[in-house]
Amino acid sequence: MIEEKLNSLVVKLSNTQSPVGSFIPVVITGNLVFVSGQIAIEPGSNPLQVNYKGKEGRDVSLEHGRAAARVCIINGLSELKQALGSLDKVKKFVKVFGFVNCDPSFTGHAKVILVEVFGEKGKHARASVGVNRLAFDSSVEIEFIVEI
Repeated sequence: MIEEKLNSLVVKLSNTQSPVGSFIPVVITGNLVFVSGQIAIEPGSNPLQVNYKGKEGRDVSLEHGRAAARVCIINGLSELKQALGSLDKVKKFVKVFGFVNCDPSFTGHAKVILVEVFGEKGKHARASVGVNRLAFDSSVEIEFIVEI
């Protein structure tokens, strides 16, 4: 069901890549799933090649930030699917954390972070914050917690 919705939005989940660092991409404990922070690396790219770099409000546009957030969310959903076998096991998005690499004057953090596929299940608590720098100069990093 969820994958049909993704297909209708022309969103293709990819094979996941090994993490660059000493962490695991997904942790499941009880009925909660924690998806590690995802940066804006296009599927199939070199894991060290961030496709959306720069500071929001200084180097790049809001549209650039939204595109970066979309890539981060797709990467997170890909990790989630690999861990669960099916995204239909998601009962609810509990919390989404968005980190935006931005100029100190930037105030559009909430406009950069999005989740649009899951309908009512996708309504979540959220934090979207500006940070001074993200790994590999990524414009955006997103992590989330879901209930299964």
